[in-house]
Amino acid sequence: MREAIEKPACGRIVYVVGASGSGKDSLMRFARTRLRSNPRVLFAHRYITRAPDPVGENHIALSAEEFAARRAAGLFALDWESHGHAYGIGIEIRQWLEMGITVVVNGSREYLTEARQRFPQLLVARVEVSDEVLRDRLLVRGREDLQAIEARLERHRALQGNALSAAHGIPIRNDGELAEGGAALVDLILQACGDSLCV
Repeated sequence: MREAIEKPACGRIVYVVGASGSGKDSLMRFARTRLRSNPRVLFAHRYITRAPDPVGENHIALSAEEFAARRAAGLFALDWESHGHAYGIGIEIRQWLEMGITVVVNGSREYLTEARQRFPQLLVARVEVSDEVLRDRLLVRGREDLQAIEARLERHRALQGNALSAAHGIPIRNDGELAEGGAALVDLILQACGDSLCV
């Protein structure tokens, strides 16, 4: 008698979004440290046309020409442009998903519709903070002048009011201690493990 062939487990993308200054990178570093020994969870590096930042995201820096060449070769599973830079997620995540691994991605709110089309089982983790906290964090960061910060806040309000509202994704509050928001993100990632099957 033949043994039944099990349907292969399929991983899921946890697509983390939030305004610049919301603490998204800090939350993801927290979760990455907590889950570093979990073989079922991987955090995808982003390829970005921006110089490395020792205190920011651990991304892979590419020139605009290098990025364009990789895009032309079909080496990105996801890619978009924002604030004058290009961002990409490598096609290696497709293999990880096929192996049943949950893949955590630092995503873009504006690119969400396209990302969902490419990966329908994508789960959105929406990092939320108040306008006051967001303004304070942007000021402390010191990358931009007041006019640029106000423009970011206005963009944030506009995005919060569109399709990426409470109906889309799971909110992760990050107004308080990092450990609180970080634990919420870790719990969400662990819930996503084994949450779906390949079709």
